[in-house]
Amino acid sequence: MIGFAYLGCLLLGICCMLLLDWRFRLFFWRDAAAAALVMLAGTGFFLLWDAAGIAAGIFLRGVSEATTGILLAPELPLEEPFFLVFLVLCTMILYTGTVRVLTRRRSSTS
Repeated sequence: MIGFAYLGCLLLGICCMLLLDWRFRLFFWRDAAAAALVMLAGTGFFLLWDAAGIAAGIFLRGVSEATTGILLAPELPLEEPFFLVFLVLCTMILYTGTVRVLTRRRSSTS
């Protein structure tokens, strides 16, 4: 069961970020269609980036007891797309939250 620890942590992190998103209506709960498009584009971009890095011999899969050991492609573990979804989701929630805070700060000082 320890082989699913990293994947479980990634899924838990995604759920927590979606709860923050829901609470503050920052990304998916503000505009679901645009958020889905950004998620697909961002995750797709980083998967292509990974593929290029793997093909160039730059990215190599590390072995850990905390991972499943399942590969989607040579040197591309099952956990990688989930990590990329988490990365894009965190980035967009941080970005939209920062924009909201700065916009409110500017409007309150005007």
